[in-house]
Amino acid sequence: MKSSLFSRMIPTLLALTLAGSAFAGSGSHKESFQIGAPAQVNGKQLPAGDYEARWEGSGPAVQVNITQGKKVIATVPALLVDLEKPAYASESEVKNSSGGDRELTTLRFSGKKYSLELGAEAAAKAQGKTDSTN
Repeated sequence: MKSSLFSRMIPTLLALTLAGSAFAGSGSHKESFQIGAPAQVNGKQLPAGDYEARWEGSGPAVQVNITQGKKVIATVPALLVDLEKPAYASESEVKNSSGGDRELTTLRFSGKKYSLELGAEAAAKAQGKTDSTN
């Protein structure tokens, strides 16, 4: 009788363990993007190429590491923005700054219902949202 109870508990315990480990990893995010021409982010020059944005948490304020391979190229504060519908394609938005530099400002990811607004201004917006809810 004890072995019957034990054999019924094992699948349940295994399922709970797997579910717990999947939930624990859900705070880490990684998305790929490309830039077609050199651009700056947080004072760092990014050559044209393929990159990954990596961050922890669900926002609205997040710290994003821009990586190429395993190397962190830049770290930038960002605002995680919910979108009404998933982005059709991955896009990196670049704007010209007042000094004439090309600044990477926004990242959207194909099929995702969020985007990242990059930089100090985005971080200030995120702080304002946090302050207004407290």
